[in-house]
Amino acid sequence: MDAETGAMYAVFTNGRTPEQRAAIDDALSVDPAEITDTLLALEDGVAAGTASLRPFGDELEVKKVFVAVPFRGQGLSRRIMLELEGIARVRGVASLVLQTGPLQVPAIRLYESLGYVRIEPYGKYGVIEDTLCFRKVLD
Repeated sequence: MDAETGAMYAVFTNGRTPEQRAAIDDALSVDPAEITDTLLALEDGVAAGTASLRPFGDELEVKKVFVAVPFRGQGLSRRIMLELEGIARVRGVASLVLQTGPLQVPAIRLYESLGYVRIEPYGKYGVIEDTLCFRKVLD
């Protein structure tokens, strides 16, 4: 996934100073020790998709949503997101937040269709030009 999105967004980092690139890398990095939950979606025993959650204040942040190419367009990312929301509800968490980029149009459409609304960049994401952040208040 990181190779795919890295190539997709290379144009956004071209011309940046080393310090700016380091700040972007830092904002996008995920310390495995911070992850509280990871879902692995299997289709006929094959890893088809994944996503994780980590704490962000009193919310949970959705991280690293990915569906392998052969499994895209089949509703798997929607099922993964709904499962993450279920985990958050069981934990008593009131909302989820997430960050994505403007070139990930299918992901943006998915998040909006699930009731996520755009918010100002949170945490370290403000250093990323054109970053898109979302929140969903869970019922």
